[in-house]
Amino acid sequence: MALHSFGLIELTSVAAGFEVCDAMLKAAAVQLLLSRSICSGKYMVLVCGDVAAVEASVEAGTRVGRHSLIDSFVIPNVDESIAPAISGVNKVEELEALGIVESFSVASLIEGADAAVKTADVKLIEIRLAMALGGKAFVTLTGSVAAVRSAVEAGAAVVAAKGLLTNKVVIPHPRPELLREMI
Repeated sequence: MALHSFGLIELTSVAAGFEVCDAMLKAAAVQLLLSRSICSGKYMVLVCGDVAAVEASVEAGTRVGRHSLIDSFVIPNVDESIAPAISGVNKVEELEALGIVESFSVASLIEGADAAVKTADVKLIEIRLAMALGGKAFVTLTGSVAAVRSAVEAGAAVVAAKGLLTNKVVIPHPRPELLREMI
């Protein structure tokens, strides 16, 4: 199954998360990428597939979980670097400039990361989703200073539009020790 489109639902309830996941998988031919509890008692369900199937799946899940819904999205044509960054498998040998966007929600952060990487020539390092973060999420990326600034601004704008931006940072010449701390 192609990973061209991602859909995610973020909920305030673990119990609702299981119910929503079941509804999403029954609604359309999608592949389940993640279904798990996350910090501060939230739950997230991430699916992929073709755009129509993902839209139908998220719509069904949103209907079932409407009383516990925090945030959701459908990203058609998601950037191919998003899935490896969520899994933490993007390897970076050297930091150029370092950019970070931090959000109060998992959904808005993934949307912001996708916008960031589509805006400028940057490499995603990691998308960390709410584990040991009090329910927050952040993305780290690297590239030239100008590219990182553009990418961080684009990603932060998406998150801020939902009122969920915690912070954004660009470090032009990070110390090499920072890379060791990130991996």
